[in-house]
Parts: sequence; structure tokens; C-alpha cells
Amino acid sequence: MMALLRRYVFHNFLLKLVSLVLAVLLWLALAHQPSVEVAVTVPIEFQHVPDNLEIITERIPEAQIRARGPAETVRRMVQTDVHVTVDLQNVRPGEHTYDLTSAQVRLPLEVEVVQVVPAQLHLAFDRQGHRQLPIRPRLTGLAPGALPPAITVDPATALVIGPAKRVENTDTVLTDAIDLGGASLPATFSGVHIYVADPLVRVAQPASVTVKVTASAARGRPRGAVE
Repeated sequence: MMALLRRYVFHNFLLKLVSLVLAVLLWLALAHQPSVEVAVTVPIEFQHVPDNLEIITERIPEAQIRARGPAETVRRMVQTDVHVTVDLQNVRPGEHTYDLTSAQVRLPLEVEVVQVVPAQLHLAFDRQGHRQLPIRPRLTGLAPGALPPAITVDPATALVIGPAKRVENTDTVLTDAIDLGGASLPATFSGVHIYVADPLVRVAQPASVTVKVTASAARGRPRGAVE
């Protein structure tokens, strides 16, 4: 018995005693810290979003977390220490309301959630759709009364992805404006970016196109839009 005491208790006894005293002092310091409350605004994180669904709610609010804890801990807390997550596993198309409670919030130790604003989150979902659409160049800088130029785009179409109903209502993909002012024709513009006007519909591919403009209008009206 004495051998065990010497081995596990009295061995480095002074060092162990100092460590115990420091731990008690640290606990007392934290226990007697004034409690403070702070509000932190963070984006809501969505987990397990089904691959075949799209969130069609355009304006998703951020969450304001009102938290309380020891002053020193709260003062050191930064926005990246706070996480609000909503699990979307097995969600189906339609409208769904989610409660935002302390269960969805992750905070540093010793900090507790006082309130989450908003208390609920309302989201709408649609199945994912995709569609191949023609690309229409946007041209600027043409002289008034000038004959419309002939335009070719390579590639001529783009794949767009988004909520099925929004994709169905989208009929064209646009290029960034191409300024023909002072340009000598024929002219080739490479790496022209393309986009869709609907903010919920995105271009999957290609990221950019090549637009060739010639002075000949033998092929009729241009495929582009003159601004």
C-alpha cells in the first residue's frame, strides 16, 4: 500500500500540488468572471442538401445569435466560432419551415444561447432542371444607321442548371457587352463571359465563348442584341 502511495501520490508531489493549485485558481477566476451578453450575426449553413433539389428562396436571412458567457471568453469569440446549421436531408419539393433553436447553434464552451433571431426559417424547394440554350451576344458601339454585322458564337449553346420552373422560363444566355466602337471588322473576341439574367439559374458550361463579328450581313439579321 505504501509503495503504491509513493509511486502514484508522492512521486513529483510538489509538481502535482502546484498544478492542482493553479487549476483551482483558474477555475475560481473563471467562476467569478462577470457574465456578458453579445449578439453575433452569421450566415445559416445548410447540410445534406439533396443533389436533385434547388433552394428557390431568393433572400435567405442571416441568423442573429444572442449569446451569454464569461466576459473573457465572449470577448475572444469571433464570427467563425459561431455556426447555425439546418439539416435538409430527405427534404422534398415545396415549402418547408424550420425552427431555429439552440440545438442548431454551435458556440465555444461556457457560452450559451440566449435567443436566435429569426426563430423560424421558411424555405421553398424545386427539383433541379437543366437545359441547353442558345447564346446571344450583346453588341454596343455600332454607328447609327450602320448595317447589322454578321455574328457567330463558338460554342453556340450553353448548358444551364437551376430550379426546374425557372429553367423552363429561361430561353437564352447572354454574353457580356462587346464594344464594337472603333473596332475593325472582321474581329474576333475570345474569352467572352456568359450569364443568365435569372439569379437562380446558372451556366454550367462553357464558362466563356468566342464571338466573331464580320461586316457582311448576307446571313440576315444578327443573332446578337445591339445596344
